[in-house]
Amino acid sequence: MILMGFGLFFFFVGTLGVLRFPDALTRAHGAAKCDTLGAVLCIVGLILQSGFTFTTIKLIVVIVFLWTTNPTATHMIAKAIYKRKD
Repeated sequence: MILMGFGLFFFFVGTLGVLRFPDALTRAHGAAKCDTLGAVLCIVGLILQSGFTFTTIKLIVVIVFLWTTNPTATHMIAKAIYKRKD
């Protein structure tokens, strides 16, 4: 439950970053960092809660998927924003 609480904290901080940062690039950076960390902490909390089952393996696959797709998607969005400003 503690890890899930930390994960929710990072989701909250990421939401504040999206609302308070001045431009789209800094918003994307803040949201991506907090979103990835918050989701991983919540999923690790679920892994510890469920014990070692087949569900644990599925959750680990979800973590790997999130670590791969979140930074990649944020990079592509930021690149599109940067090119659009030119």
